[in-house]
Amino acid sequence: MRFEILSEIADVETIAAGTGIREIARLRKLYGHGFWRKRKGIGQVRLPDGNIRLAEIHWYEAPAIGRKEYKIKQLL
Repeated sequence: MRFEILSEIADVETIAAGTGIREIARLRKLYGHGFWRKRKGIGQVRLPDGNIRLAEIHWYEAPAIGRKEYKIKQLL
């Protein structure tokens, strides 16, 4: 699903880190080696139909690589 993040992501938490991430091999192959973390937070998003909603967002991030692969897990 394509969406646009409209606000700062709040209440950020780390879900998993390093080898605790199931897709660590794929992330390293695509984006490079780094200390990868799977994170989650709450933010406002604009959905493809134009609606603006509050959502729980998940993504992967590593220092010097940045945030990658945002996805909406739940609309609030």
